Amino acid sequence: MRVDLNADLGETVDGVPTADDEAMFSLVSSASIACGAHAGDAESMRASVERARRFGVAVGAHPAYEDRANFGRVRRDPPPGELRASIAAQLDALELAGADLRYVKPHGALYHAVSVDAAQAAAVVAAVADHSARLGRALPVLGLPGAISEAAASAGLPFVHEAFLDRGYAPNGGLVPRGHPGALVEDPERVADRARRLMSDGTVDTVGGGRIAVPAASLCLHGDTPAAVSMARAVRAALDDAGVEVRAPW
Repeated sequence: MRVDLNADLGETVDGVPTADDEAMFSLVSSASIACGAHAGDAESMRASVERARRFGVAVGAHPAYEDRANFGRVRRDPPPGELRASIAAQLDALELAGADLRYVKPHGALYHAVSVDAAQAAAVVAAVADHSARLGRALPVLGLPGAISEAAASAGLPFVHEAFLDRGYAPNGGLVPRGHPGALVEDPERVADRARRLMSDGTVDTVGGGRIAVPAASLCLHGDTPAAVSMARAVRAALDDAGVEVRAPW
């Protein structure tokens, strides 16, 4: 049994890191790198690419709404053409920093919007499809199923289901919004236990006390969570003990 372990990294704000990237790169198999819209800049992208090479980590693009003031966590409604152009520019920026792009994972509010908004999902997928055509290979899209998975399928792009280790799940399978009770899971042992359960029976507990099935080809930890490194170490230990190989699928 194997699984991918990814983290959102390279998310510097005004040159200040929001995560211990050096430690996190040593623990994950894939890194979703901020492309300058919600966080990050040319220098942080180059540093992330260098770390990825050094630790043997697959690099994914982590594009977002162009909204640094809110860290990309506020829903926006740009015209589809504008959103497509923005995503394309972000993918280009990360590639210009030397990245060998292996997948694309939208960030924050955009991540949630494209699971329900067909127009935004189509715009994001169109940009990924354009970039895939230039690369000569299809870039997978990582996320929650919904409009984005349907758009990816229509465009002939692979879609990879993601499960979150450090976020609360609502009974409908969505994530509990940040700022609401139960939105964050910050105890390393709880996070490790979730990883074990996802690998053993494919389920997670919800904030309402129930349990739901969650597809999990890739497990995510947020690098900017204060206990991210401790959680990543606990997850790696738990997966090792369970005989699960941590390896990027891209």
